[in-house]
Amino acid sequence: MSVRELLFLEPYDGGSHAAWLRGYQQHSAHQVRILSLPAQWWQWRMQGGAVTLARQFMASPLTPDLIVASDMLDLTTFLALTRPRTARTPTAVYFHENQLTYPPGPRIQRDLKLGFINYASALAADAVFFNSAFHREAFLDELPRLLKHYPDHNELDTVEKLRAKASVLPVGVDLRSLDAFGPKPDAPRPCILWAHRWEYDKNPEPFFRTLDKLMAEGLEFDVIVAGEAFGKPPELFEAARERLGARALHFGYAPDRAAYARLLWRATHAVSTAFQDFFGISMVEAMYCGCLPIMPRRLNYPALAPPDYHDVCLYPEGGLAAALRRTLPMRAPSGLREYAARFDWLTLAPAYDAEFEALIGYGSVPTLF
Repeated sequence: MSVRELLFLEPYDGGSHAAWLRGYQQHSAHQVRILSLPAQWWQWRMQGGAVTLARQFMASPLTPDLIVASDMLDLTTFLALTRPRTARTPTAVYFHENQLTYPPGPRIQRDLKLGFINYASALAADAVFFNSAFHREAFLDELPRLLKHYPDHNELDTVEKLRAKASVLPVGVDLRSLDAFGPKPDAPRPCILWAHRWEYDKNPEPFFRTLDKLMAEGLEFDVIVAGEAFGKPPELFEAARERLGARALHFGYAPDRAAYARLLWRATHAVSTAFQDFFGISMVEAMYCGCLPIMPRRLNYPALAPPDYHDVCLYPEGGLAAALRRTLPMRAPSGLREYAARFDWLTLAPAYDAEFEALIGYGSVPTLF
């Protein structure tokens, strides 16, 4: 395989997007360049980020063999503004999330123009990659409803044409770096981990309600609540912290990856209650560190656990309390860690390299129409 120059465009360079970019850059056999903007004002980034990144690109000496844009970029605008230099450069878009099916926040109406940016970017790209099969199908299934919203010339036939060039590249995760902080100590009692953003789409209310129920029943367990709060934390978190008392071994954002890794190794069970998760990075990390995952039977979660463990790891709607009662005496079998290890960059980076190498040489000749 020849070493190629790949240019990644990321208008929202933070959180999981940033970790993914730098992880691939570190492990790829190709030369990975990045043009990016700070992770703030995401709606403006989706609309205006392409203009700024196009200006930066035109002022640079970069001559990429392939351009890979994140779903936060308006790829059509970027290509229009850089066409003297990118007209024959193959392009791909990588969907971490999308604005057709991402649940809008409370009292926020979905902005259709942001979903249309996702659609138009996918049309313009030579290849479209999703971080999970669940995500790919959710996007493509919702797309006809977006197009039917408009009065005529809906271009509904483009949906199946997009499906033909859409494939899955799971998120790569730097799992091996977590090994330095293991192995898991002998815990005197179970320790339940909740490690997600402190936001509405991660649905924390049923998690804390379930803990209250289990405490009232007299079950013995400790709790770790990690994850980042943006702005003032929701009041329900502080109230939950007070109720948990000494059971809360940690409550708040881990200041660095080392501190976060120690929390993963300390826990015995990892819980999700999310109603939005296009992949599930935090659950993969917890599984790799020996936690038994307890996840809703929806979204991408069934793909994260081996089918033989679905009855243990996945719970139905309203079934979290029952799942924890049943599994708190259990510890995660080693097979779950091995299953999670397939998402490590040492495994996935060569797959990414091969996919991107295959795109190079196309020239930018979209075949959609």
